[in-house]
Amino acid sequence: MQFPREYVAYMSEQVLKRLSAAGLIEYEQPEYVKEVMNQVMLEELMVEDRVNEEVRKILEEHEEEMKQMGASYEEMFKKVKKQVVRDRRLVL
Repeated sequence: MQFPREYVAYMSEQVLKRLSAAGLIEYEQPEYVKEVMNQVMLEELMVEDRVNEEVRKILEEHEEEMKQMGASYEEMFKKVKKQVVRDRRLVL
């Protein structure tokens, strides 16, 4: 994840403030809503981390084939990641 957790908490709080100020949402339990919003944002920002981990595992499984073909790890990482993102219809 590219952002520190503290910054994610700050961003989620600011989003809630702006939505509330614009009259788009109302809530009675601000601390609970802040916590849920923070968790949702963290999960969303960690999607790329999970994809990267999956790509690493895939490449480990095909390590021997890559060596035989002389394929670059970095190049294969990019290609496999692009394919995983496309297959899952993710936005990174």
